[in-house]
Amino acid sequence: MPQEPISHWIDTPDALDAVCDELADVRWLAVDTEFFRESSFYPVAALIQLSAGEHAYLVDPQALAATPAVCRLLGPEGPVKLLHASSEDLEVLFNWSGVVVQPLIDTQLAQGLLSEDPAIGYQRLVEHWTGDSLPKGETRSDWLVRPLSEAQRRYAALDVIYLPTLWEAQRQALLELERLSWLEADCAALVAQAQRSLDSDGEWFRRHRQLWRLSPRSIAAYRRLTAWREAEVRSRNLPRNWLVSDKVLFAVAERMPANRYELAAVEDIKPSLVKREGDALLALVREAAQLDEAELPPTLPSPLSDPFKKRLKRLKRCVGETAERLGVAPEVLARRRELEALVAADLEGRALPLPEGWRGELLAEPLRQALDGAAADARGPV
Repeated sequence: MPQEPISHWIDTPDALDAVCDELADVRWLAVDTEFFRESSFYPVAALIQLSAGEHAYLVDPQALAATPAVCRLLGPEGPVKLLHASSEDLEVLFNWSGVVVQPLIDTQLAQGLLSEDPAIGYQRLVEHWTGDSLPKGETRSDWLVRPLSEAQRRYAALDVIYLPTLWEAQRQALLELERLSWLEADCAALVAQAQRSLDSDGEWFRRHRQLWRLSPRSIAAYRRLTAWREAEVRSRNLPRNWLVSDKVLFAVAERMPANRYELAAVEDIKPSLVKREGDALLALVREAAQLDEAELPPTLPSPLSDPFKKRLKRLKRCVGETAERLGVAPEVLARRRELEALVAADLEGRALPLPEGWRGELLAEPLRQALDGAAADARGPV
């Protein structure tokens, strides 16, 4: 049976400040959020849960602005914060408080360094370490409705009260395996990512898996189109696809339309988008069309080519063998996208974007040797 949490509803500045005073000196502070973002770019904070163990404090961000005390608690002056699968929670908390949560431990990342299940959910993690089965019935509740039901409050409290216990067990296991520093480095990278500037909007285009199919000029257009879309959805607070999807922008870049008639012929584009945003889209395409050849990005190698596939296979084998030896999933060590970037750089004669930090210590040289071996095989016997 799960622990029976003691929850406290916090909806006044004085009550919030009192809780912050109580929690300021704890060793580890468990944090979670509930939020809504189906109709907006930015998540709407619906509930913030804080706990150091048995008691859970349920903070109502619909009634409260962040006070200086909670900003200190969540920031670098406060205790270590424990979160599970924290990326969206960090965004919610930043939008509410203006604070990047740190120092941080993500218990999902921690489990990824202890097992072959890097995407383990909170309920399964609790069951793994404690044997308790948590309820799942309130997962899709409307957390913006007030008052919350008793079932919602219990569910929200259970989401945080186990985290100190889980982290105690994970921390000991990481220490025994000498991997605690690995987790600390990965969590610091999460914090750095949360602090990234809006310049990252200009890199959104790299996420598309079919980017290699575009010509250099179309790549330049797609980069401009996605950067424009990212800026617009932020300023209008709209979900990306409510404005225009990656799929449509990719098709626009591929066709490079010169006028509204050609734009309207792009696959899956809606007449309403052409009417509202046609001038903006065409201006961005025109800008890319007028670039000098020297300003264009390089042609990307095809992942379907034999040299690409052979190199990628060697890299995956290298990562897989290391992951098996460590007892972790290969994607914890290197994502496919990162391996593909290595292959592309090797084929283009560019500097290799080899892993750094603890991953670099494990993999940088083996990956380099794997690529050298593939190149030697391609040359054949001397």
